[in-house]
Amino acid sequence: MMEPPSEDAGIALETAEKIILRWDSTASEEAREKMIFEGDRQEVDRYLQAVDEIQRSMSSASISDTEQDKVNSAIQIAMARLEDEFRNILISHTNPLETDSLTDPSSSVHSGSSVTEGAELGDDTNVEEEDDASSIIKAEQLLRYNSDASSAANSSYRSTSSIREIDLIPSDAIYDLRSIAERMISSGYLRECIQVYGSVRKSAVDANFRRLGIEKLSIGDIQRLEWEQLESKIRRWIRAAKVCIRTLFASEKKLCEQIFDGLGTAIDDACFMETVKGPAIQLFNFAEAISISRRSPEKLFKILDLHDCLMDLIPDIDIVFDSKSSESIRIQAAEILSRLAEAVRGILSEFENAVLREPSKVPVPGGTIHPLTRYVMNYISLISDYKQTLSSLIVSKPSTGSRYSGDPSIPDMDFAEVEGKVPLAIHLIWIIVILQFNLDGKSKHYKDASLSHLFMMNNVHYIVQKIKGSPELREMIGDHYLKKLTGKFRQEATSYQRATWVRVLHCLRDEGLHVSGGFSSGVSKSALRERFKSFNAMFEEVHRTQATWLIPDSQLREELRISISEKLIPAYRSFLGRFRSHIESGRHPENYIKYSVEDLETAVLDFFEGVPPSLHSRRRSQ
Repeated sequence: MMEPPSEDAGIALETAEKIILRWDSTASEEAREKMIFEGDRQEVDRYLQAVDEIQRSMSSASISDTEQDKVNSAIQIAMARLEDEFRNILISHTNPLETDSLTDPSSSVHSGSSVTEGAELGDDTNVEEEDDASSIIKAEQLLRYNSDASSAANSSYRSTSSIREIDLIPSDAIYDLRSIAERMISSGYLRECIQVYGSVRKSAVDANFRRLGIEKLSIGDIQRLEWEQLESKIRRWIRAAKVCIRTLFASEKKLCEQIFDGLGTAIDDACFMETVKGPAIQLFNFAEAISISRRSPEKLFKILDLHDCLMDLIPDIDIVFDSKSSESIRIQAAEILSRLAEAVRGILSEFENAVLREPSKVPVPGGTIHPLTRYVMNYISLISDYKQTLSSLIVSKPSTGSRYSGDPSIPDMDFAEVEGKVPLAIHLIWIIVILQFNLDGKSKHYKDASLSHLFMMNNVHYIVQKIKGSPELREMIGDHYLKKLTGKFRQEATSYQRATWVRVLHCLRDEGLHVSGGFSSGVSKSALRERFKSFNAMFEEVHRTQATWLIPDSQLREELRISISEKLIPAYRSFLGRFRSHIESGRHPENYIKYSVEDLETAVLDFFEGVPPSLHSRRRSQ
């Protein structure tokens, strides 16, 4: 056992040297095995007093050269010992953060409905994409926006008192660390002290990073990952970044101040940066890699989440990294925020161009809602959920008329119709304009004009319903433009009826059936028979074909059936009433009057179900 130190009230230089040498770990196995600060507090005090005496002697002019050499040797031994003690105290009191400290109580991730509704091309059609299908349809398959938030849409990211410092090391250990640091710094061992502190605490930060799921990935590594992999990493990063800034880094800053504040100029800040600069750069490199990655529509909402998270953290970053030496961290965060904002603007522009240029030419069966329509409307519904952020980022109107003047492949937009609206709202209306323009082109691939009009009616009606279903989107689009869209799909419904039923109803006219002169009844039975045969053939063809067409919206389907019945049934009933007797008085009347009024009423119910009428009738009868 080591002999206890002298009990004298004061420690003379010779005694101080003995105490220092007794704890020289290079000369004594017992000194190597024991730590001063883990033992008796009196021994701790004696050792610190010995160091103080050695330090005083170093500046004394009364000691001889021989004594000076002994003092220099003693101080080197003492500093080496204190460095070990400093490291040991730090390590022994370094523990992972408690689980509840790894969550940010003020955190919120933007909510939003999923874009995946109707995102799979096979949801309600059997359309085969062409080999040259555009990026927007491919994006539709890639886009998986599964918000894991519980906050309401348009929730604010601003928070108050969001920094939550915790005590990383007990106060008695901090007292010892400060006592050691004070003596190492005053002896000229500042660099060694900072290096030891930074090494231990950085390891602690790294351990907490691993618990938070923050990986050591370079910007290149991140950019090589598939977007589906990055989506989950972004969600994890958002949660982790808030904990890192508001709790982990803030607490490390507090610990540095507790140990080093007042011991020299900005020493606490130097230790803080030694500890967290590397981890902070690692943390922000992820967001930077996302901000400069290739832009595509499916990335918009996760990039907006990143932007909102970083925007929310900027005030906290300015507080935690408030010194001159940490200015680079503040600058990096601000630059990433700016690049994320630019990425959002670029993605929106590219999305608009993708909607316009989407080239698929295979008509969707039955004239139902095109996958592009579902994708675009779900997309802009989500855009409206981010209205608060996007309204601050989108400050210019879309380039339309002046930019594309004279180009027949580009629609134009009357800005007088949207006067007074914010730029974001104008962009949303412009997207709907170019979507309709694209759909109009696709409608021309149908050989049947009636089906072309039905296709446009279905798709514009879907656009109207999506706008009505989102209060935020409806507010931005406005009732004036919504009314215009409603008029558009009603016009298409009218055009469909004209294209289909005018020629059918033409068979039920009186013209051409009457003959004059002689003693005839005034009605040409042969012409009448041909008229009934023509009606039967036309109606059967329309019934056979249009039962397989599809109107997905049940209310719209029923409204169109009623409209058809209101024109068809009275006309047929009247025609039958006027001319039935002429047919029934002849031979084989059943060959000409094949349908009763009730038969037609039932047959109209088969229309727009998307299945052959025989199958539908059998299913209905069951």
